[in-house]
Amino acid sequence: MSTIVMTGGTSGFGAVAATRMLEAGEVRLILGARRPGAAGATFVPEATPTDVPPSDTVRPEPIPVDLSELDSVREFAAVTRERLGDNMIDALVLNGGMIRPDVAGRTAEGFETTFAVNHLAHYLLLRLLLPVLADRAIVVLTTSGTHDPATGAGLVPPRHADAQLLAHPDRDPDLDSRASKAGQHAYTASKLCAVLVVRSLSEHPDAQGGRLTVIAYDPGQVFGTGLAKDLSLPLRVAWSLFGTPLGWPLRRFSPTLNSRTDAGNTLADLALGRSAPPPGRTYAALRRGRLTWIEPSELARKPEVAQALWNDSAKLVGLPA
Repeated sequence: MSTIVMTGGTSGFGAVAATRMLEAGEVRLILGARRPGAAGATFVPEATPTDVPPSDTVRPEPIPVDLSELDSVREFAAVTRERLGDNMIDALVLNGGMIRPDVAGRTAEGFETTFAVNHLAHYLLLRLLLPVLADRAIVVLTTSGTHDPATGAGLVPPRHADAQLLAHPDRDPDLDSRASKAGQHAYTASKLCAVLVVRSLSEHPDAQGGRLTVIAYDPGQVFGTGLAKDLSLPLRVAWSLFGTPLGWPLRRFSPTLNSRTDAGNTLADLALGRSAPPPGRTYAALRRGRLTWIEPSELARKPEVAQALWNDSAKLVGLPA
C-alpha cells in the first residue's frame, strides 16, 4: 500500500485529486485540513457531481493543520510521523494555497500571510518530512503559471524571491502602493518560490541518484475553487461562476484555463506516478487539459536564486540550511 501525505485536498481540484488517489486502491491518504469538518473521518469532496465521478464514500486519515501557523505545521508533521510508525511516505503533495487582496495580513510569527501559507508552511513541512520519504518517493508542489511573465496571466509578476522581503513586504523598497497589486505580487512570488524549492530539492543530496522525483505542478487557471475566498465579492462571484459550465467557452480560447476535473486528475496522476517527468524536467504545466513539461520562468531557472531562497527560508522557520 502506498502512503500519500497531502495538503489542500478538501476543496477545489485538490478534492478531485484526493478522490482519484483513493479510488486508485491500495492508497493510504493522510490529509491535512484546517477546518475540522473538512478533516472528518468521512471525506466528501466539495465539488459538483461533474467534477468527481460517483463512488463509494472514501476515507482518508485526517490530521488538523493550519498553514498560517508554523507551530501547527510542526504539530502536523510530528503527528504524521507518529502515525506512520515504521512506514515511509511514497508521495508528498503540497497543494494548499491562497491569495489575498493586499499584503496587510500577518501570521502569528509576523510573516505576510500569503507568503507564509503558500511557501513557508510547505517549505517547513517538506523539510520535516524529508527524512521519512521513501526511496523513489514523489514530491509535488503546486505552483502557478503566474510566476512567469511570459504566461501573460494578467497578475503582477514577481520581481524577486527574496524571502526576507516577502515575509516582511513593508521592508521592500519597491512595494507597490496599490494594495491589490501588492497582493498579487505576494501570490505570484510565492508561486515562484514553489518552483525554486523544487529546483533546490532536485539538487539536494537526499534526491540524488533518482531517490526522489520532484515536480512543480502548474494546473493553469482553475475557476470555481476556494482560492478566491478572501478576495472582493465581485471577484468571488466571477470566480465561482466561471467554474460552472458557463466557463466552458473561456476554456476553449485560453490554453491556460482548465476544469477542476482535469486539474485534479492530473495532480493525482503525478502523485501516483502515472505521469512521470522526462529526464531533466521538473516543471509540469497543464495546458488545454494536457500535461506538458516546459521550462519555468527565467528567474526560476537561476540556481543562485534558488539556493538563496532555500537558505533564507530555513532561517525564517528556524532550521539549518
